[in-house]
Amino acid sequence: MTETDPALMSAEDLLGLYARRALSPIEALKAVLERVARYNPWVNAFAVMNPQALRAAGESEARWMAGRPIGMLDGVPSTVKDLLHLAGFPTRRGSRTTDASPVAEDAPAVLGLKAEGAVIIGKTTTTEFGWKSPGDCPLHGITRNPWNPQRTPGGSSSGAGAAGAACFGPLHVGTDAGGSIRIPAAYCGLVGVKPTYGRIPQWPHGAFSSVAVAGPMTRTVRDAALMFSAMARHDLRDPVSLPDDARDWRGGIEDGVKGLRVAIVRSFGFEPPLDAEGEAALRVAATLLMEAGAIVEEADPRMPDARAIFSRVWGVAMARVWEATPEMQRPLLEAGIGEVAQQMGAMTAAEFLGADILRVECGHAMARFHQRHDLILTACTPTAAFDADAPTVKPLECLWRDWAPWTFAFNLTRQPAISVPVGLDEHGMPRAVQVAAPMYRDDLAFRAARAIEKAASLPLAKPEETGQMRVPKNGSERS
Repeated sequence: MTETDPALMSAEDLLGLYARRALSPIEALKAVLERVARYNPWVNAFAVMNPQALRAAGESEARWMAGRPIGMLDGVPSTVKDLLHLAGFPTRRGSRTTDASPVAEDAPAVLGLKAEGAVIIGKTTTTEFGWKSPGDCPLHGITRNPWNPQRTPGGSSSGAGAAGAACFGPLHVGTDAGGSIRIPAAYCGLVGVKPTYGRIPQWPHGAFSSVAVAGPMTRTVRDAALMFSAMARHDLRDPVSLPDDARDWRGGIEDGVKGLRVAIVRSFGFEPPLDAEGEAALRVAATLLMEAGAIVEEADPRMPDARAIFSRVWGVAMARVWEATPEMQRPLLEAGIGEVAQQMGAMTAAEFLGADILRVECGHAMARFHQRHDLILTACTPTAAFDADAPTVKPLECLWRDWAPWTFAFNLTRQPAISVPVGLDEHGMPRAVQVAAPMYRDDLAFRAARAIEKAASLPLAKPEETGQMRVPKNGSERS
């Protein structure tokens, strides 16, 4: 593969070539689909492919030839996570218990992409009901990390992370209730955006309604902001979606961080674990921001223990899934869902309301903290991507120790946070940091992520350049 291969190009590059008539949407889609045919048999990023994608690309090509593209993403190959509705396809949510009938309406984020002309090539895999961070599910099996097939791509947006790293198109929709965009983005060397709650409408709301969002997963920060512009539009079906703010979120993204106050945060009412290489990545990012003119210091927002709060939110969500599943179908659910439901499902209403009050206190603590600090810089994951075939044992402990200890606090506080890659570890796997901004200041998070990306200047989103993309040992094909 070379830089002239459309499958390796950013959305911005593709659009520029379309406008100059130097590349057609059909040519771009065929390049992506050839790559899917070659690598997806072992990556396993897709729940279902869209047989109408080539037709949609042809319609886009005709519009570009007439000089009349319908939107800012016209002809760009994109994917949708299988927790969101895509009209004409079932929403299986990674579960053998769900209805295989096609749905009639698009989710708001999908509608936004289509309105701007994106070509949806398929739906990507998810962990069952989005419940965990390892990238496997009962319905579709194990999704693997294109950097190393023995490693997980993370979850729950496992297919989106794998598809992005494998260059199965530049734009991918994930969802995030505790880190499910940012964790796979970190493991796969992508940019993952968890927006301000309500910025990108959700419909229908799922089990994690009070903390869940949809957002972009891309290979560049600018592509993430471009995609965000299409998705972040008010939708009447979501009563908590923010008023319409039609804008190109790339505006101001190159303004940098000079003079901004950045806090390195290591505690969310508890101290999340972090390995030595994660600590090194955090220090690199802090140095890059300082060299770009930011004022960086360590500080503590002094919030309640986020573990105790989020475990209750998560536990109640799993109890809802368990109770909503007919008893005869419960053996089809992944065992960990029942385990968490049984451990946490006996919570009283008063206990859950108490946890929600503490969630609000977390938001208040962060709001006060942002009176002194414009941005927060943290680690994103405790380690690099772990074994894709490892069984899930003691999920409640895994949640705050191995999976999401650095990410779920920002779901509780509902503020924007972006995972951005900064380097490779000694095994050639991506490492990332996370930048967070006050609620409604998604623009600041984009600016900081872009500043880190520009300074790091690493080819993290092109696994073949590092020689890591390969088939398992029992396969015969080599890139």
